[in-house]
Amino acid sequence: MLKGNAVIGQSGGPTSVINASLSGIVTKARDFPAIPRILGMRYGIEGFMAENIIDLGAETGGTMERLKQTPSSALGSCRHKLKEHDLPRILDVLKKYNIRYVFLIGGNDTMDTIHRLEAYAKANRYDLAGIGIPKTVDNDLFGTDHTPGFASAARYMALSVMQAGILAKDMQKVDQFVVFQCIGREAGWLVGATAAGKRSPDDAPHIMCFPERAFEKAPFLAAVKKCHDQYGFVSIVCGEGIAYADGTPVSASQTKDKFNNIEFGAMGGTSAAMALHRMICDEFGFRGEFQITESLPMCAADRAVRLDIDEAYLCGQKAVELAMEGKTGLMVSLERVQGKDGYRCTTSTANLCDVAVKAKPMPDEYINAQGHFVTDKFMDYIKPLIGPLPEYAHLNYHKVNPQTL
Repeated sequence: MLKGNAVIGQSGGPTSVINASLSGIVTKARDFPAIPRILGMRYGIEGFMAENIIDLGAETGGTMERLKQTPSSALGSCRHKLKEHDLPRILDVLKKYNIRYVFLIGGNDTMDTIHRLEAYAKANRYDLAGIGIPKTVDNDLFGTDHTPGFASAARYMALSVMQAGILAKDMQKVDQFVVFQCIGREAGWLVGATAAGKRSPDDAPHIMCFPERAFEKAPFLAAVKKCHDQYGFVSIVCGEGIAYADGTPVSASQTKDKFNNIEFGAMGGTSAAMALHRMICDEFGFRGEFQITESLPMCAADRAVRLDIDEAYLCGQKAVELAMEGKTGLMVSLERVQGKDGYRCTTSTANLCDVAVKAKPMPDEYINAQGHFVTDKFMDYIKPLIGPLPEYAHLNYHKVNPQTL
């Protein structure tokens, strides 16, 4: 077993439960004498290289407990694209602070960071244990049934579309349609999750546009017309990264981030929801609105799922246990266990090299043949994660006969 300090970092966008994983790591690391100090990267690997390092071991147990239900990234985050010339500097800081354990909480790019860091340390004969803890509301990480943070974001989306759908139904004489945009550039997991609140065919949502399916304008507009004829209004949910068959984003965004990814929504100055809104208005002359949540589902602690908090905390604890067993180069994963008693989940592992810089799309079996809605298999997958949703009242609209007055 290595003896040395541990450092923890958070990267990328937050989730409403990312701090529960941080709490789990700190709490479990305190149990092991082999880790004399527990340190934190302030603003991720970028802050680490600047030696912006804090003493997490000095925080109280009460703070760690409250952290489990605190939104955003308590350590501060970054979106630094790790470059080869960064690695010697990082190794120097690791040596300077006698760090032998690195725990990074994040998504695809974060797993790439820790994978490259761990490999570089090994190549330079520096003993280091590197463990990744999954985090992303997009649910697009390989090697895990779902990611901590997804369940809470999925519930946020389901409630939002459910409630906005009730509004749209009641306001159909004013606004004939509404387009709701979900984050998740290449994966439509959150798009699919919005179906969880649907109780009857006329409930929202009616049409889904997934990044996993090429967008086709004519069939889309035909589906809009059909729904409007049937229900008097149309509820559409789209992924921010939907694109035409040739790869052109529906949003028409050309702005790119540090990782060479196209920026969607506010960051790109345009959005898929705006483009769909314009298509519908131009084709039918309908009045409608679009709703873009951006980072709200990533930090809405008031809608966090208790199961999600517990699993995020569990992943943090498991990361320390793996490191204490001498394991490295792994990401903690969640594994669904099917049983007679319903949903149950345990932890497993995935190799960082199999996870880094890859996106896990929704399986074909989760999207219907028309490509505009989810299947029953997806509903079986999502419902245990987000839990029961509220049952709202529906008036029966008994028409008054003036002869009875």
